[in-house]
Amino acid sequence: MTPPSITQLLIILLIIVLLFGAKKIPELAKGLGSGIKNFKKAVKEDEEDNQSAQNERDPSQIKQTQTQQDSTQDSTKKQEA
Repeated sequence: MTPPSITQLLIILLIIVLLFGAKKIPELAKGLGSGIKNFKKAVKEDEEDNQSAQNERDPSQIKQTQTQQDSTQDSTKKQEA
């Protein structure tokens, strides 16, 4: 399948302008842009919330994990000797 030619794209653009009107198209684009901006902002906030929640519970988990790793390394060293 070949990509649409310039003539076909112009016809599609003309149909869109006729359907929505010249004034409505910038409003639609603005709404789409602000929607994307809000979505990105929400994703960023969610990632920050997850990171801060992980940092809050990490100190106790880090100690437990380090203790488990130390005991595993000690037992591995004993088995090798």
